[in-house]
Amino acid sequence: MEDNRKYFIQFTFIIVGLIYCIKLFQIQFLDDTYGPAAEDNILRKIRDYSYRGIIYDRNGELLVHNDPVFDLMVIPKEAGVKDTAKFCAQLGIEKEEFILRMNEVREYDIFQPSVFMKMLSIEDFAKFQDFLVDYPGFYPQVRSLRGYEHESLANALGYVGEISKTRLERDTTGEYKQGDYIGISGVELEYEKELKGQNGIKYKMVNVRGVVKGSFKNGRRDTISLPGENLTATVDLELQQYGEWLMEGLAGGLVAIEPETGEILSLISSPSYSPGFLSGRLFSKNFAQLTLDSLKPLFNRAIMSVYPPGSTFKPLQALIALQEGVITPKEQIYCSGALVGDHAPPGYYDVYKAIQKSSNNYFYIVFKRIINRNRSENTFVDSRLGLEKWNEYLYRFGLGRPLGIDIPNEKGGQIPSPQLYNGIYGENRWKWSTINSISIGQGEILTSPLQMANYSAAIANRGYFYTPHIIKEIGASGKPKEEYLKKHLLGIDTAHFRSVIDAMDAVVNAPGGTGFRAAIPGITVCGKTGTSQNPHGEDHSVFIAFAPKENPKIAISVYVQNAGQGARAAASIAGLMIEKYLTKEIKKIWIEDYVKRGHFIY
Repeated sequence: MEDNRKYFIQFTFIIVGLIYCIKLFQIQFLDDTYGPAAEDNILRKIRDYSYRGIIYDRNGELLVHNDPVFDLMVIPKEAGVKDTAKFCAQLGIEKEEFILRMNEVREYDIFQPSVFMKMLSIEDFAKFQDFLVDYPGFYPQVRSLRGYEHESLANALGYVGEISKTRLERDTTGEYKQGDYIGISGVELEYEKELKGQNGIKYKMVNVRGVVKGSFKNGRRDTISLPGENLTATVDLELQQYGEWLMEGLAGGLVAIEPETGEILSLISSPSYSPGFLSGRLFSKNFAQLTLDSLKPLFNRAIMSVYPPGSTFKPLQALIALQEGVITPKEQIYCSGALVGDHAPPGYYDVYKAIQKSSNNYFYIVFKRIINRNRSENTFVDSRLGLEKWNEYLYRFGLGRPLGIDIPNEKGGQIPSPQLYNGIYGENRWKWSTINSISIGQGEILTSPLQMANYSAAIANRGYFYTPHIIKEIGASGKPKEEYLKKHLLGIDTAHFRSVIDAMDAVVNAPGGTGFRAAIPGITVCGKTGTSQNPHGEDHSVFIAFAPKENPKIAISVYVQNAGQGARAAASIAGLMIEKYLTKEIKKIWIEDYVKRGHFIY
């Protein structure tokens, strides 16, 4: 009996031993779940953030670069700070702030790393680095911050910030994590995919105190980060800086375009802000300050503000009338001045004289011919059909719709349609006499500075344009996006532009021309002044132009809010910008002085 018990006990021990041996063999050689679990106890997975692509101007001048910064990370479960006062003194924070931040990261996840303190500069981190060994659970993570070489182009370049919870929820790529930076506005947002690059992962061995002891397996499991693509902007920095200086103290928008390519040479919204103001640890505070500013520096007036174009609209009306055959270039139309108030005297006008003298009555008559073509015996139906045809031309010019610039939030303005007037007056209850204010660019017409610069470029090109864009080259391709290489035709015969362009020449260069302040000795500038009516205060000053007359190199539009006639502020600024771009120097110092004094409405 005792022998049986002895054998039973021995057999039991043998079976248990075999079970342990089999299990150990399985863990070591067959099951791959325990190895990584063990490794995780000595490993720290650190994201290797990629560098965003940098941005240059058209001449290779650096606009945006990356500055290295450090985020102080913490794993709450492992965190140990024995002397809180000393820790806070070393980081330059108050004890209350320390407690608040630790509570926040504990609430988020006590086992996962969280950012304890963002964006420590190299200098600040260097002061703290030697003390890190005393604080288990804390470690640094390197990333980059946007830096700016110049104080220009803030509204166009945009800014980078921490990804929002809403945007993170919408992300379907899985490439972003909480705390990542992302383009929020401007070029930074539009070209986020190209600029962001690809993050990597580095595995580090740590001891029980959380101190990094080196790479795991010589980095064989690491994945490298890939930098984003560099961008070359179309903007001429020198011209941009000069324009921003001219617009200081003024509100409005300015856009200059190279007509033969659609490349934006300058895009100015005034007032603006320094791009570095929204980069760094004070982002939230500075953003709130800009948001509350009554002058709205974050609002990009160049592409988002819309105003009546005023008399700058008249060359377009003439082109439509010529193409529709309702007038001829030399046809004389008598204008008595009875239809509407006019600064042009009564008399006979053709296209040339009507644009040069900016005759309101002439364009009232011409617009009626465009709208009322006797397509229907019903005058209301006839007006609707004429307005529909007129709308088609304006759409081809890029009016009444976003042009598609590579900056987000572009506004399309408004070109009045039959549907709009049906909503205001009722169907078949309006006609030419109801809507004739739009014949001179007032009433329900609203356009942006960008659209008017493009309109000017289209006239300069004698019948076509390329969609305006602000990025000239993406990465090593040396090209912009494909959509910016497509030519858009206006559907107006080239021959019709001759009389219109000659008249715009006379506006600037003929004796008594209203755009005389834009004239440049030795360069033929073609332009048109305008006064945009403003029911809320002083009228806005508007001017469009291009130069030289033959083989134009620059087209421009300028809106200066509450500055009165377009012949003053807007024409002066446009002329100076054209002179600066084409000659690289300013000889008309008296015009510069006139602009900087700013007494335009007196």
